[in-house]
Amino acid sequence: MNVPLARPDITQREIDAVVEVLKSDILSIGPKIVEFEEKVAKYVGKKYAIAVNSGTSALHLIVRSLGIRDGDEVITTPFTFVATVNCFLYERAKPVFVDIDPDTLNMDIDKIEEKITDRTKAIMAVDIFGQPLDMVKINEIAKKYNLKVIEDSCEALGSEYNGIKAGTLCDAGAFAFYPNKQITTAEGGVIVTDNEDIAQLSRSMRSQGRPITGLWLEHERLGFNYRFSELNAALGIVQMERIEEIIKKRARVAEKYNERLKNLDGVKIPYIAPQVNKMSWFIYVIRLDKNIDRNKVMQYLINNGIGCRPYFTPVHLQPYIKEMTGYKEGDFPVTESVAKSTIALPFFNKITNEQIDYVVEKLREAINLFGK
Repeated sequence: MNVPLARPDITQREIDAVVEVLKSDILSIGPKIVEFEEKVAKYVGKKYAIAVNSGTSALHLIVRSLGIRDGDEVITTPFTFVATVNCFLYERAKPVFVDIDPDTLNMDIDKIEEKITDRTKAIMAVDIFGQPLDMVKINEIAKKYNLKVIEDSCEALGSEYNGIKAGTLCDAGAFAFYPNKQITTAEGGVIVTDNEDIAQLSRSMRSQGRPITGLWLEHERLGFNYRFSELNAALGIVQMERIEEIIKKRARVAEKYNERLKNLDGVKIPYIAPQVNKMSWFIYVIRLDKNIDRNKVMQYLINNGIGCRPYFTPVHLQPYIKEMTGYKEGDFPVTESVAKSTIALPFFNKITNEQIDYVVEKLREAINLFGK
């Protein structure tokens, strides 16, 4: 049996919507993008949504819109996808990492203040695997030190912490729509904000620095080709109309894994903080005990047709980050310990009970073989 790591949930409605655009005369910079942006803005409760071609682009435009530049410091987590950090490295700002909470795997908020200096410009909060942080607490720290707050919610569309939607209690938030995310636009991302300046600058910079109103070949500022297409938007519109259905499907898959794995020796199932009143699952990540060879377990699963990945390799140990920043192994012990133990198991809406049982069976076999 082959069980992929992820698979998008595409229905005939999405196919029809994309075909409709293909039959039209407008494939880019058209009404579908506006409609998609309006749906996202309404869903999260923000004034503005600016669609772009990836979550990375969304984060980069937020960083530029906030004026983060050479020599500035941005506080964030080392346990994340590299795009979180790349987006301000592009502007030659410096990442200042804060180790993670060993349960939620999110940045340890209690350790933020000790990392603040007179060069700190912003806090980049990240909602790991879909689990949001306590953004009220982060904003209190930011207000105390006059810092900007960015929320990387690329993995957390629809999640809520004490009723506050992920990506909303900040200067600007970002979501992403790669095919393994809750909803997909094939490739894509979006910025959400109540700040008109951030919205206007992002709209301009996503399209080569063009003015919001003006002639096509006028360019007011340095910009990029981060545009979102009508095809992506058409797919996203239908997916947004199905968002609550999709979140419930993913929650059911997580529950099935939890039920089957909660009593399996050597496995720790994901911890969700009680304040998270709504969890929008991105992926399902287990942790293995230290006496189990994680890499051999993963290879056994792969050899048996099961997709899996070690989410995440610590950012501060990526070769180019080490070279650019001077961080080294041992700097963030919780992150490094967790990263050696994690496995993302196959997780998608239409995974069958038979597939889940097969994954669990092979995982049990691997643990018995490679426990020390």
